[in-house]
Amino acid sequence: MGYVTRIVIIGGGPGGYEAALVAAQLGAEVTVVDCDGLGGASVLTDCVPSKTLIATAEVMTTFDSSYEELGIIVADDTPPLERAARVVGVDLGKVNRRVKRLALAQSHDITASVTRAGARVMRGRGRLDGCQTAADGSRCVVVEAADGTTERLTADAVLVATGARPRELEDALPDGERILNWTQVYDLDELPEELIVVGSGVTGAEFAGAYQALGSTVTLVSSRDRVLPGEDPDAAAVLEDVFRRRGMNVMARSRAQSVKRIGDRVEVALADGRVITGTHCLMAVGAIPNTSGMGLEESGVKLTDSGHIWTDKVSRTSAPGVYAAGDVTGIFALASVAAMQGRIAMYHFLGDAVAPLNLKTVSSNVFTDPEIATVGYTQADVDNKRIVANVVKLPLLRNPRAKMQGIRDGFVKLFCRPGTGIVVGGVVVAPKASELIHPISIAVDNNLTVEQIANAFTVYPSLSGSVAEVARQLHTRKAAEADLG
Repeated sequence: MGYVTRIVIIGGGPGGYEAALVAAQLGAEVTVVDCDGLGGASVLTDCVPSKTLIATAEVMTTFDSSYEELGIIVADDTPPLERAARVVGVDLGKVNRRVKRLALAQSHDITASVTRAGARVMRGRGRLDGCQTAADGSRCVVVEAADGTTERLTADAVLVATGARPRELEDALPDGERILNWTQVYDLDELPEELIVVGSGVTGAEFAGAYQALGSTVTLVSSRDRVLPGEDPDAAAVLEDVFRRRGMNVMARSRAQSVKRIGDRVEVALADGRVITGTHCLMAVGAIPNTSGMGLEESGVKLTDSGHIWTDKVSRTSAPGVYAAGDVTGIFALASVAAMQGRIAMYHFLGDAVAPLNLKTVSSNVFTDPEIATVGYTQADVDNKRIVANVVKLPLLRNPRAKMQGIRDGFVKLFCRPGTGIVVGGVVVAPKASELIHPISIAVDNNLTVEQIANAFTVYPSLSGSVAEVARQLHTRKAAEADLG
């Protein structure tokens, strides 16, 4: 029997299980060590559950706007236009039971795929034990199994994909009932009457928008000047305006200092001395990488000041034979990026063709209503002179399909290089922007020009028609610049 490469993967999230599939397909002997269930936080407590909850919220938003905008009557007790009472409600207990059921089903499907591919799945916690051996350069991984036993695994390469957990503030510790982090909200049986969301990043904005749509009175506490400070400023402005119009109390430049539970209510103390109260508080103040207690630094793995694992563009760490992928690396906390990092790591170690990770081709989406999707270079890159690009933004109000569907908020924005017209980035703010960003992602990934985008047929009427229209306007600008030259 020939030599078989031994791969041990610590962590079964997207970075881990996608790596396992690749390694097994390339003939390696693969063991995945995971303590919660394959799919990791992405499937069990984060991406899949939150987007399932948001899917219900989207339906609620449609109902809320159906009478005024589209003339749809729900049952016989639809209120008159001047009285904006809700005609539908939500059973949050049933919603959350569905959320958990779908998450577990997805985890089971992933486990079945990994085991079918030939990988071994171990339930437990893994850690590195020392540096490479002198004899063959292998690594040792110690696994503390769920039943309390310990097993030592020998690996030619180790992939660390242990993810991250919600960051907690000392004066705002979750209790799982009234003060919650984003992994605990799915245990609620009743809709929070007055929800305070602390943190206006992607997680905070998504949950604030979802619970507002479900019927909660929501206050969003932001320490920054605006919601989604890391996103396109035009997109963030649209979303904040929508939030406020729908009745959300958005408190900008308001840093939460502590959260206390007082009976069936919570009090959030702000740094400026103000105190706000509600029935529940959701803490969405970032995440901490799961790197402690794993023997990483003792094994030669360099950590950053934030506790993340340093990696290069093919997922190598500073320790030979040790790779890392996913949220534990601090590089774009996206399931798609984690999966790509994991695949790249295995391609690289096992000698297959591999392209280094290119973050400028990553598309991402904020699942608010409207959604915000981005790819490539950003407005900040243009404003800070990191790239020279022409920019055109087209409001969806001009789009005929948007008018038909009652869509008033949103836009399409494209960035292209002057002269060549090569598309280098884009932003879509719209319902299902996560779907509309794909043609722009293809353009960015393949260095297509605005002329090529403009000349491709689109369906009339369609929201995607706005992508072609923006490209036409940029192409016209490019032609005008050529004439002036």
